[in-house]
Amino acid sequence: MILIVCALAQELHHWAPRPHVEVLATGVGPVEAAIATSRAIAISPPAAIVSAGIAGGFRGRAAVGEAFAIATDVLAELGLEDGSPLPPLPGGAQLAERVESDPGLLEAAASAGLRIGSAVTVATITTSAARAADLEERFDADVEAMEGFAVLRSAAIAGLPAIELRGVSNLVGPRSASEWDFDAGARALGAALDHFLDVWGSGEI
Repeated sequence: MILIVCALAQELHHWAPRPHVEVLATGVGPVEAAIATSRAIAISPPAAIVSAGIAGGFRGRAAVGEAFAIATDVLAELGLEDGSPLPPLPGGAQLAERVESDPGLLEAAASAGLRIGSAVTVATITTSAARAADLEERFDADVEAMEGFAVLRSAAIAGLPAIELRGVSNLVGPRSASEWDFDAGARALGAALDHFLDVWGSGEI
């Protein structure tokens, strides 16, 4: 069984359900996503997890209606505000602030023709040009979303392969210039999911 994890069921409006694929709508944000994903894994571990949803694209790096398979996702709000390294933590503890999609699943996404990119997970949606520029520069991100890191991290802790797919619904920054189009993002996501599942399920990799 494959588990597709989204924030809202409406994000998958343009994707038709398939046998042996279940959908989990967690609610919005990294906390809700982590809790719901971890609970689902504990109850019935899937063979793999796909974190799927719409996202904001950073201007000049992504366009509304484009889809990405995410190689690396970084949790923006963890660590020091200015992005500088933390001083050593007691007991050698390390922050878990970066997670990667499974290499085999990324290979399937690339074989399906999906663009490979990077993401930053935030708890607060960016609405200023200054913050958009800061996030893009600090994290080398193509898209901004709110659940990807949490889902991939939950899967990694459970030892399960996972990948993040995103459809771009808006441009990151001021809302007046965001070109907001939920349907375009959802349509791109649905197509990306179908292409990915067609390749991965065919045994071509």
